[in-house]
Order: sequence, then structure tokens, then C-alpha cells
Amino acid sequence: MTKNNLIAYAVVALLFGATGAYVGINKKEPGPPLTTTIAPTAGEPHAPVSALFAQSMNDAGGAPQALSQWKGKALVVNFWAPWCAPCVKEMPDLDALATENAGKNLQVIGIGIDSPANIAQFASKFKISYPLYVAGLSGTDLARQFGNSAGGLPYTVLIGADGQVKKTYMGLLKFDQLKADMAALGL
Repeated sequence: MTKNNLIAYAVVALLFGATGAYVGINKKEPGPPLTTTIAPTAGEPHAPVSALFAQSMNDAGGAPQALSQWKGKALVVNFWAPWCAPCVKEMPDLDALATENAGKNLQVIGIGIDSPANIAQFASKFKISYPLYVAGLSGTDLARQFGNSAGGLPYTVLIGADGQVKKTYMGLLKFDQLKADMAALGL
């Protein structure tokens, strides 16, 4: 290697290092998730909630489950995928929320937007205590019914025991915000 090549490599390495340092210093923390409060209906469940309860999905183990089993409970419905880093990042906190509220009138469920094999593999690797369901690509359509027009993940929906959608959250959850919204519902 010649002296000129060595100098050129050193200059390129310094440029990459400086660029990395600049990006690292100026990196902003992600903002709070985009939230939407949904107007109540005249006592009837919102249409997307009715569509959710009409679904039957396989759980992570492959057993079919009717989602109507959750009627009458407040729900935190989390649309996620194993390949979605923010989804995976928030799952331990969702798991803690599910554990804290075990036996209460609140249920956390995850609706996976991926193949049955990928969700089963994820579920066996990470021990999540709340139910994980396999929706495949149809989960995207269901999330859109709840207002997720962008199709982004994670997408979380807070549903009251009355079947009313109380709030939706696009992006990585801020659990203090979710817990405040739950407290406002008496949960």
C-alpha cells in the first residue's frame, strides 16, 4: 500500500467518524406517539370493535381463538410485528401492564401482523404473558378500521368495557400517558 493510499483511507475514515459523531450528537429522541381520542357513540360498540369481536384468530401456538371472549372487558389492543423494533421494545412494558392488571377488568392482547411461523418463533423466544394472536396481513386492514390509515406499527387501541374506542396510539407507547388515560376510565 502506498503512502498516498494510506492517507486517502485515513481521510475517508475521519470523514465517516465525524459524520457518525455529528449524527449521534444531534440525534433527537422520538416524540410521543400520535394519539387520537374517538367520539363516543350512542352506547353501541364502535364498528371496529364489533369487527374485532367478530374475528377468530389463531394464537401463537396455532389454536383458534374467538376474540369475542374479551367482550365486556376493557382492552389494550396492540398491533405489532416481530420485525418492528419499536413493537418489540414496548412489549416488556405491555407484559408488565398485563401482569399488573391480571384479574382486573382489563386485558392486553397483541395482534401480530406476520406469518404464523414467525409469531410462533417470537413467542417461544420471548415469554409474553398476554395473548398473542396471528392476523397476518388482514391485521393491517383491522388496524385501518381503528383509524391507522398510515398502516404504521406499533399501533395500540384502548377500548372501554362498553365497546367504545377511547384512544388510539401510533408509534412507541409512552406508558405514563397510557396509564393516565386508563386512570381516566377508572382502570
